Amino acid sequence: MTTAAEQAEEEPQFYFPDVYAFVSDYLAQMIRRRVNGSSATWCPSWWEHPEAGARLSALWLAWEHLRQDPALGMSTWWLHHADPHLRVLMDPDNGPFAACSPKDGHTAYPFDPLPVAARPE
Repeated sequence: MTTAAEQAEEEPQFYFPDVYAFVSDYLAQMIRRRVNGSSATWCPSWWEHPEAGARLSALWLAWEHLRQDPALGMSTWWLHHADPHLRVLMDPDNGPFAACSPKDGHTAYPFDPLPVAARPE
């Protein structure tokens, strides 16, 4: 049976303390795109969008895990995580930031949630 101290040594520590630090200190510095609202867009208040928060949290956790793999970790992260999520997030027509602007900022609740019918009894 392992002790708490042994478990703490076995579990890798996060490099970034939370998703906000990951986005502001790594992702926003690394990703350089023409975010003009027509070819790609971004919302400076990304955390106000539930889908964006969920996707960026998934990106952060995948990055934290894959950074431990010195051979293929970062390539895997870019190809299988960052690229697909960023395509969706930055899509100016259908992405979660479609009504926002990188210059003019956040548009609060521009779209309704997906419709859901009542559960059958």
